[in-house]
Amino acid sequence: MKHYVVAELNVSDDSWVPSYLAEVTRLVEENGGRYLVRTPKIQKIEGERPVPQIFIIIEFPSKEAAVTFYSSAEYQPYLKARKEGASTEMVLVAGEDIALNK
Repeated sequence: MKHYVVAELNVSDDSWVPSYLAEVTRLVEENGGRYLVRTPKIQKIEGERPVPQIFIIIEFPSKEAAVTFYSSAEYQPYLKARKEGASTEMVLVAGEDIALNK
C-alpha cells in the first residue's frame, strides 16, 4: 500500500536547503519515492493552525520504503541539518480510504 510523508516546514536558516534539495531528492527517488507537492503556495481555507512556509507531500510505494528512507544512515546528516534550520511537522499517512474498507 502506498504511504505518504506529509510535512509542513518553517525555515529559520536556509543554509542547509541547497544541498538538502539536491541530495535528499535523490535519496527519496532511490527509495521508490516521488515528490507530489513541494511548494510555498498555500491558501488556508479552514482551521486554526498557522499556514507553514512550505508544504510537502512525498509518495512512497510502501510504509517500509518510507521508513527505510527516513532511517537510512545516508539521510541522517540532512535530517540533522533540516532540524537545525527549520521547524517541521511531519506525518506518515497510509494511502487508504476508510470509507471503502467497510
